[in-house]
Amino acid sequence: MTNRFSGLFNLSEAQAIEILDGPADDSDEASSRYIAASHLVNFNTERAIASLMRAANNTSPDLDNRIVRRKAVESLGRLKVKSALPAIKACLDDDDNYLVENAAWAIGEIGTDSSATLEKLAQQLERPDQSYRTIIHTLAALGYAPAVERIRPFINSESAPIASAALSALYQLQGDESVMPKILGYLQNTNVNARRGSIQDLIDARYSKAIPNVAQCPVSMVFRLRGIKLLAAAGIEAGAIAFAQVKPWLERTLRDHPNDIALVHSYSSPPAIEELIQELYGTDFGRCYLGSKTLIENYAQTAPTALIESYEAEGYNDYGAHYHIMRLCGWLKMSEASDLLVEALHNKAPQFQKSRVAAAIALGELGNSAAIDELKTATTMPIWDLQYAAILALDQLGVSVDESEIDSTNWLVQEKLSSL
Repeated sequence: MTNRFSGLFNLSEAQAIEILDGPADDSDEASSRYIAASHLVNFNTERAIASLMRAANNTSPDLDNRIVRRKAVESLGRLKVKSALPAIKACLDDDDNYLVENAAWAIGEIGTDSSATLEKLAQQLERPDQSYRTIIHTLAALGYAPAVERIRPFINSESAPIASAALSALYQLQGDESVMPKILGYLQNTNVNARRGSIQDLIDARYSKAIPNVAQCPVSMVFRLRGIKLLAAAGIEAGAIAFAQVKPWLERTLRDHPNDIALVHSYSSPPAIEELIQELYGTDFGRCYLGSKTLIENYAQTAPTALIESYEAEGYNDYGAHYHIMRLCGWLKMSEASDLLVEALHNKAPQFQKSRVAAAIALGELGNSAAIDELKTATTMPIWDLQYAAILALDQLGVSVDESEIDSTNWLVQEKLSSL
């Protein structure tokens, strides 16, 4: 075989199958077998599925093969291959807890009403050191009520993501609303993964009453927007809420001022400006929002110059900090950053997509009519949150939006246009 490791996106289906079917105990080929198992998710054919099935059934105990087997099970789940369920079910007996986790996830993706399969999955809750959150999530999603009493002890887990998933499962399987305040409490956990997980658990529970809490949770706007969008759709479909109740929380989230975030961290006294700007580069957005809030409140005069310097040194290439700097350009009325904001508004690089929303809102905050044409262009982009943010910014600039000029299939944008 020539050029076996030719790159993930250049492999043909036949090449990927040939590589995946190669020797499981050849350490030189382990990485290419893993890539092949990943790549075959792009080929929903009998040949590709058969190869993934062979990899999923390969019980060779060496670590390299176990890693490939996990990926094969994941790919079968992504392809939603119902005929793979027996092989995936068999993986639940394995000693490799990562394989068990992938098998549980794949069963949830494929879906099944087989009580034997779901019971086998529920039994994994009794085994030590398993990925309980994933198992609980799948059991709840597939409505397996006989697992309730085995799930219940996990509501007291020391792991917040596991406890939150268990609480959500009890609500989904029993309708026990008394557990929901505890999940809402995890939105204010000091652990960022717990906060993100609880948003997903509220989505799974279709608990639209949580929209205000999700909007104020100190995590990335991306997580909150997804939560609000899905919870709003569930609530409106059920007749529990109307768009008018969602709208203020949705728009507050798109504007994303740190004063509208329920912060979980604090400072005993304001740190130096250099330390605050460095906070913007962190992965816990709760700390990023605290840093932004403190910059606005304590360094409004000196922060603009320091922010531009940080942007030019490293912020331009760090998508998290880039987002927060764009926001601050608006909140601190940094007219000198207008060109940077316009550039960010039209940046199509995937990792900088949330910065486009930030730039739109910031341009509205600056109040410069020169940005009107740029924002009108943004309303034509097929990205719903960017369209919505551009509409908000244009409204702030006193420009009425012509509904006929905005082609959007997103229902939230359509509701916004109808409400104008």
